[in-house]
Amino acid sequence: MALVPVADALARLLDDVTPCGAEDVRLADSAGRILAAPLRALRTQPPFDASAMDGYAVRAADVATVPAQLRLIGEAAAGRRFARAIGQGEAVRIFTGAPLPAGADTIVIQENARVSGDTVEVLETVALGRHIRRRGLDFSEGDALLQAGRRLDPAAVSLAASANHTHLSVTRRPVVAIIATGDELLPPGSRPGPDQIISSNAYGVAAGLASVGAHVVDLGITPDRVDAIAARLREALAMPADVIVTLGGASVGDHDLVHAALTGEGMKLDFWKIAMRPGKPLMFGRLGSTRCIGLPGNPVASLVCTELFLKPLVARLGGADYKNPVVEAVLGADMAENDLRQDYVRARLEGTDAALVATPFPVQDSSMLRTLADSGALIIRAPFAPAAVKGSVCQVLRLH
Repeated sequence: MALVPVADALARLLDDVTPCGAEDVRLADSAGRILAAPLRALRTQPPFDASAMDGYAVRAADVATVPAQLRLIGEAAAGRRFARAIGQGEAVRIFTGAPLPAGADTIVIQENARVSGDTVEVLETVALGRHIRRRGLDFSEGDALLQAGRRLDPAAVSLAASANHTHLSVTRRPVVAIIATGDELLPPGSRPGPDQIISSNAYGVAAGLASVGAHVVDLGITPDRVDAIAARLREALAMPADVIVTLGGASVGDHDLVHAALTGEGMKLDFWKIAMRPGKPLMFGRLGSTRCIGLPGNPVASLVCTELFLKPLVARLGGADYKNPVVEAVLGADMAENDLRQDYVRARLEGTDAALVATPFPVQDSSMLRTLADSGALIIRAPFAPAAVKGSVCQVLRLH
């Protein structure tokens, strides 16, 4: 099977992807979720004409000439309106958010008035309607407030609350099952034998997927046996998982058994092996409606593939889009010409957004997690790119 270009692989991975179905969640649990349906106002806000300032509710005609003396007849506060109408020559002490008394049409701010007993002396003229928030200034009942596909950020959640919603219809979080394979793997906290290592990939992949809204289920470490891997696949399908991610065993050696297990369960293979470095052995296929991604076992390769392929897939299933944050920088060191694979080179990123410098690390082995953790970006080197000199412009994928 020929190596698939990165762009083609992503397009095939996202082909026919539609968001998961909708579910209702409590408003208090909605932060970060994606609206599945347009949100309309269930009430009008403000529900009445209200004062925008602390001061005095008056009739503009009574303060057209200043100083003007008015009779103070009562008080209005937020949640406690003044019950009767204001007449000629009268004023009501009012506080921010209080309903405007009937008969009043203007607010005199308290700094522009002087009070003595039950007399208010207005010292400066004020325009008709000044400092009043009119009924429906923000929105009216039935107004469309938020469109489907909107991520519920703090402002959107507050707006939904103000519109009197207690529950919101959101796109269901995609369920992603992770299956790590390898007889050599042990969980963190173990004491490895001389031929064993600590499993790390599942944790990094899960963190990346959670950042785009996935509900991740880690099915643990599975031995290098086709029957054991197949049993885990059936467990994932029974959830049911929207996406199954296998870690390791996706290459072509005698001990790379994931492909055999997947095809044995009925997976239709779409592609296997991408023209990229790191991450060449990535595999993609479908088991019914479940998408199956076989990631390489090398930890850097699995995390780079998560960024490039899994996050866009899971984000779209969750009702949103994810685009890799690619920007321009200048090289901090010379780079050799490239071969047929697109390279994602770990690099230290320095400078400001207006003048970023990306300096590649000298060793790029795909097992080296520390180098990835120290990287601010991945320098993108197109297939057959010519040698590039220090100071030349390059494209980088920002990591943080």
